[in-house]
Amino acid sequence: MDSPEKSKSLPKPVYIVDGSRTPFLKAKGKPGNFTAVDLALGCARPLMARQPFSAEQLDEVIVGCVMPGPDEANIARVISLRLGCGKKVPAWTVQRNCASGMQALDSAASDISLGRANLVLAGGVEAMSHAPVLLNNEMVGWLGRLAMSKKPLDKLKTFAALRPRHLKPIIGLLRGLTDPVVGLSMGQTAENIAHRFNIDRLTMDTYTVQSHQRLAAAQEAGILDEIEALYDQQGHAYLNDDGVRTDSSVERLAKLRPVFDRQFGNVTAGNSAQITDGAAMLLLASEEAVKEYQLPVMGKLIDSHWAGLEPAQMGLGPVHAITPILQRNELSLSDIDYWEINEAFAAQVLSCLAAWQDEKYCKEELGLDEPLGEIDQSILNIDGGGVSLGHPVGASGARIVLHLLDVLKRKKAKRGIASLCIGGGQGGAMLIEKG
Repeated sequence: MDSPEKSKSLPKPVYIVDGSRTPFLKAKGKPGNFTAVDLALGCARPLMARQPFSAEQLDEVIVGCVMPGPDEANIARVISLRLGCGKKVPAWTVQRNCASGMQALDSAASDISLGRANLVLAGGVEAMSHAPVLLNNEMVGWLGRLAMSKKPLDKLKTFAALRPRHLKPIIGLLRGLTDPVVGLSMGQTAENIAHRFNIDRLTMDTYTVQSHQRLAAAQEAGILDEIEALYDQQGHAYLNDDGVRTDSSVERLAKLRPVFDRQFGNVTAGNSAQITDGAAMLLLASEEAVKEYQLPVMGKLIDSHWAGLEPAQMGLGPVHAITPILQRNELSLSDIDYWEINEAFAAQVLSCLAAWQDEKYCKEELGLDEPLGEIDQSILNIDGGGVSLGHPVGASGARIVLHLLDVLKRKKAKRGIASLCIGGGQGGAMLIEKG
């Protein structure tokens, strides 16, 4: 494991002063009604409208996004200009797979802490339903030959060479969710760690039902104030995360077949995160900006850490990112009031919890003398997570930080950690304290 000394706490205070997100909308077999830019603006516009400063007074805009559309190159700049930040406000896009939204926050915090910025709009967005369907290389080559065929006879010969295999598409989403180094899908890596820690199907499905029940309860109680309503061009309103299944049960989930290892596996579509569209944006500020504009403080970003691990075990990334933060800040698991660990798969979160209690794993992989301990699930993802509300990969890292801040405020608690596993074998985590 990387030494905790490789990452340092922020030298100057960084405050999170406000934030909003869209409803997370489940993909339904066709492109959704909102592009990634539309989603980001859907939560960024009301967020900026309630500030005592204009969008042009921002120092920069940083957005995490994995799969921007063909008209969204450097999507952060497109968002910035359409938001009204003006041509002088720089904007840039970051990509760290599932943690892109958290990377945007970390990049903003670094600039503020180093004195290079005072006000930064940062977050993440993903329109997964708009993931591209691509032409294969044979078809691209055929089109090139057709373009170079000048004479009618040459064109006829090129058309005659067209075969059905040329028309086989490349599904961008499936490629993006497959690790190109180890050749495993994210679901297969979840099967790996579930097998490693003996997480059985019933345990996965029970956790999944809990996630849906918690999100349903939060919606019923009306406590998800972080959500801004979306309106499409037909005037339809989208008010809530629509992936929740209020009738979810272990019995229903048990009827689903494994997806990633059909013969021996336990990971199903039901106990995996949903394919979803969504965005989350936050405002980060320096101490000077907080005083100048008399900004309310939601929380303070205390520390962050990024870790690498074996890609085939990528779901354990939170374990490797959180442990150094705890060590560096002289904290134990019990010192954290609330946790948000992104639910890429039920098996993945459960494996992280098991790893911290496994003596061999803690010694051999984390360099600890003894197991770190147990996280009480009553303070983990208390309003549901990815398996119930979805995981739009570019946005989730920002969402869990925003929601953690809301939880700390609601529960009158002090300290929380948000973390994600990252495709490719990484983990990211942030330590937050309530303002």
